[in-house]
Amino acid sequence: MPDALPKEMIVIDIPEPGGPEALKPARRPLPSPGAEEVLVRVTAAGVNRPDVMQRKGMYPPPPGAPDTPGLEIAGEVVAVGSGVSSPGIGELVCALVAGGGYAEYCLAPAALCLPWPDGMNGVSAAALPETFFTVWTNVFDRGGLKSGERFLVHGGSSGIGTTAIQLAKAFGATVYATAGTAEKCTACEKLGADAAINYRQDDFVERIEALTEGKGVDLILDMVAGDYLPRNLKCLAVEGRLVQIALQHGPKVEMNLLPVMLKRLTITGSTLRPRSVSQKAQIAASLKAKVWPLLSKGTVKPVIHATFPLDKAAEAHALMESSRHIGKILLTN
Repeated sequence: MPDALPKEMIVIDIPEPGGPEALKPARRPLPSPGAEEVLVRVTAAGVNRPDVMQRKGMYPPPPGAPDTPGLEIAGEVVAVGSGVSSPGIGELVCALVAGGGYAEYCLAPAALCLPWPDGMNGVSAAALPETFFTVWTNVFDRGGLKSGERFLVHGGSSGIGTTAIQLAKAFGATVYATAGTAEKCTACEKLGADAAINYRQDDFVERIEALTEGKGVDLILDMVAGDYLPRNLKCLAVEGRLVQIALQHGPKVEMNLLPVMLKRLTITGSTLRPRSVSQKAQIAASLKAKVWPLLSKGTVKPVIHATFPLDKAAEAHALMESSRHIGKILLTN
């Protein structure tokens, strides 16, 4: 460890599960990078729904991960562990991490570090890893979205949704999104959605049927689950795919399997945080090759709603839970 680094750092701790007020600044020893790890001085860290679930005691970190929340960061590499050839000290990176992002410094697997796209600052770079890794692996790898297909994403104004809209459009899909207000629907359409459906005013099943002239969509990315499952099945085309990535309306629902059989549907899902570093590194390589050029050109951009100082993490979580935001919420140092 370089001598110039401090011995301690400020982190956001969760002494007891609870509401946003459960997030408390604390001091902890500065961690040292292990093999294949780097230590990053954090410029900014993303706030995501899994952080909220962890704060509530509903999503414990995987074995070996820090108990400090925060799954994505951007900043400067200040120390490297054994076996690391890249990135080097002084490089500006953003990284997907299994925890620990709400801090002044954070350990990251070297294989999950990506350079800041050309022209992008640290706040924008910190808005990339969690959503872009999630969207790429679920929409393109697991969901198999292809140019010319029809794609529906629920929660289109969320960090995941705004990313999914832009990437699906950039790769040639017809894109539909749901959102809860006229303002959010307009934002989705400005990002590239061919149509946005206000689910508080319209039945998205009926609207998808009309928009697709009864054909349905080829792929749905859903974060809602619960009562959305049977409605999603109605929206899918023959050979359609549903990818489930969150369970906001709960994990259990009764369903009719007949449409699955008649339309030869595929229902799948995934989580990202517990996957191995090697599995996530494959996603990172795909992003660097296929998506980072789009970010550097400005074809695709992170949508940032608000930033908060690290010690105001509770306010950031309150905003996240209000669902008033469009795009990403970040903490800055």
